Amino acid sequence: MGRSVDVGSAAGWGRLDDAAVVKVYETLTGVKVEGKLPILEKESVLQSLPSEWPLDPIVDICRLDENNSKTLIVLDDDPTGTQTVHGIDVLTEWDVDSLAEQFIKKPKCFFILTNSRSLSSEKASALIADICQNLSTAAKSAANNDYTVEPDAVVSVLGDMDAWIICPFFLQGGRFTINDIHYVAESDRLIPAGETEFAKDASFGYKSSNLREWVEEKTRGRIPASSVASVSIQLLRKGGPDAVCKHLCSLKKGSVCIVNAASERDMSVFASGMIQAELKGKHFLCRSAASFVSACIGIIPKAPVLPKDLELNMGRCGGLIIVGSYVPKTTKQVKIVEELKLQCSHLLRTIEISVDKLAMKSIEEREEEINRVAEVADIFLKASKDTLILTSRELITGNTPSESLDINFKVSSALVEMVKRITTRPRYILAKIIRLSKKDDRVSKGGITSSDIATRALEAKRAKVVGQALPGVPLWQLGPESRHPGVPYIVFPGNVGDSKALAEVVQRWSRPVRLSSTKELLANAEKEGYAVGAFNVYNLEGVEAVVTAAEEEQSPAILQQHPKGYCLTSVTRRPCSTALDGSPYCSVPWIHPSAFKQGGVPLVACCISAAEQASVPITVHFDHGNSKEELVEVLELGFDSVMVDGSHLPLKQNTTYTRYISSLAHMKGMLVEAELGRLSGSEDDLTIEDYEARLTDVNQTAEFIDETGIDALAVCIGNVHGKYPTTGPNLRIDLLKDLYELCSNKGVYVVLHGASGLPKELVKECIVHGVRKFNVNTEVRKAYMDSLCSPKKDLVHVMTSAKEAMKAVVVEKMRLFGSAGRAC
Repeated sequence: MGRSVDVGSAAGWGRLDDAAVVKVYETLTGVKVEGKLPILEKESVLQSLPSEWPLDPIVDICRLDENNSKTLIVLDDDPTGTQTVHGIDVLTEWDVDSLAEQFIKKPKCFFILTNSRSLSSEKASALIADICQNLSTAAKSAANNDYTVEPDAVVSVLGDMDAWIICPFFLQGGRFTINDIHYVAESDRLIPAGETEFAKDASFGYKSSNLREWVEEKTRGRIPASSVASVSIQLLRKGGPDAVCKHLCSLKKGSVCIVNAASERDMSVFASGMIQAELKGKHFLCRSAASFVSACIGIIPKAPVLPKDLELNMGRCGGLIIVGSYVPKTTKQVKIVEELKLQCSHLLRTIEISVDKLAMKSIEEREEEINRVAEVADIFLKASKDTLILTSRELITGNTPSESLDINFKVSSALVEMVKRITTRPRYILAKIIRLSKKDDRVSKGGITSSDIATRALEAKRAKVVGQALPGVPLWQLGPESRHPGVPYIVFPGNVGDSKALAEVVQRWSRPVRLSSTKELLANAEKEGYAVGAFNVYNLEGVEAVVTAAEEEQSPAILQQHPKGYCLTSVTRRPCSTALDGSPYCSVPWIHPSAFKQGGVPLVACCISAAEQASVPITVHFDHGNSKEELVEVLELGFDSVMVDGSHLPLKQNTTYTRYISSLAHMKGMLVEAELGRLSGSEDDLTIEDYEARLTDVNQTAEFIDETGIDALAVCIGNVHGKYPTTGPNLRIDLLKDLYELCSNKGVYVVLHGASGLPKELVKECIVHGVRKFNVNTEVRKAYMDSLCSPKKDLVHVMTSAKEAMKAVVVEKMRLFGSAGRAC
């Protein structure tokens, strides 16, 4: 059996060969309908309705679809028709080859973006006829010429129908149909649709809120209101799908039927009944909102999609937000975004377009404005700043409607050109663009839409609907042929959300200051069985070496500050201090005085900035903090995590010291690492003699973890700081196994210092037995020093050579630790 194609006519009253879902609008002159309907209290009306049909029809719809060989093709006049679906393809071109390729996939549904909203009725009809002809040819090709749509039906815009179904219910947009009256919800009120701003649209306006009268109005009386049939909420909620099927099958051929609905369940009940009628041989043309499409293909709603849900490497660049509208609701939303700028000025930048320069000035000034906006946007995006481009809010109109439309076109085409000239690949793109001209309270639709941004500026030929950014706000992923393959594209409709909705999406999609915390890095490593490298850095070249390696390898990483590379200028150092229990101990036994002359706070700021700018998860860790005064100040500097090193203290003092710092650090959301036992060896001119070293005692570990509340434990199993002896390392793997079992039961991550110089097989064995963070220093430092021995022409060459030498070591370690490719 050949595949049947379900399509419809943009003219609205064309003939149809098979069932269809079409969301298109015709431009017809309305007739005045007298009288006004009352505004209702929303909750009271909804509570007065009968209880919903008790059974969820989605399962039945999916079962019925298995017996239905048809592909549902949705001809959508703009991108907002995908407001309730996910996992569905959208095509922006309809040549035969593209359509045939889509049919071969045998999807249950796909969308064709016609962008016919601004076309006249005649042009829209011609466009749909062209699309239908291509669909016929493509379907024949895909089905080996066994196809059921008659050519003459396509020529006449798809042939006869049993009934034309009108179903404008859309929950996310606040659209309800009750007792044949279509309402738009605003806050807690239901306003008859004929009294809203949408009804005043110059091109698509209407007077009637009663859908029976609306049909008469739109057909200029050709179809009288008295002849329009209706599916009531009572029928849906008391009779269910079977009653709907019976009612549809009883309709006179060629009749018009409106559907009342006040919930998603109502919509599913109707769709299930209509599919039953289709299986009995009935054919329907459906003019609907987005909810009907998802109901017909049995899509179960899912939560709004967040950036982390896409599992994409979206890069370090900013997001691009494009707002072009004079609609009051959108103006309110832009004000919320501007308030968001005040709160997140480091993330959001605004570029206001001068409509006056684009529409009223010389060609040179227009071109200069287009270039200015594109160039500034590139600068902001490359600097990781989410960038808002919006049209200036002043209204500029012509002396005649024709002049106003010309202004509209100039602004529209300029906005497309600006986006085309932005060369930086945005992290995501959001477009909210509707109604770009206004005169005497009559809004002229046309000009640019979100579709133009997708097709003309971004050159998208197809996209995947991955879900919604908010309920009713479509989220696409651009196809491989576009200028920015894979980039998320958020299409913000004009009929969704309150005045805070646009700001909410921008906030949800803003780039976090850090892509991850140290705790999240180690949690992911624990889950997937790999380790993360923590690399000591001392200068800008070291920071760049780690970040560049991480981005090239798509690996998480930790930038680590050792006290050797850090200077606290505000703290007076004393040769001795007092432990928290009152006993004397040396305040900084590991830190040579020269340690405080390197790097300082500027180096910490450099590490933090690099982590924030990186396109992969990178955090900043303070290592070996063995002074109370030092660590208290460190907690205020922006580190993601800190090591409390009381390993030089007796167990009781170590526990007291670690617990105190741990409580302070946790108040700031920082991961806390501690050390139990003590490593021998030299690092940063600081030496721990062999006789001072001691292994981690398993018997002490459980109580230490419970008393201190730490998140990670640096274990001593024979590892050393610096170089291992010529006889090689002698790690106690049996001890590591016991420590990992104990730590994992308590949710604590195992850390191994002294990873430099460990044989590869030994490193892998440590990972198998639970090490999730390796500290790396000596090998990176050696690579830096060795690079300085090679003659260079200039300081710049010395710096570049040093960076590349360190990067090579870091890359090798990331691959060895298994973190390469784990950034997403």
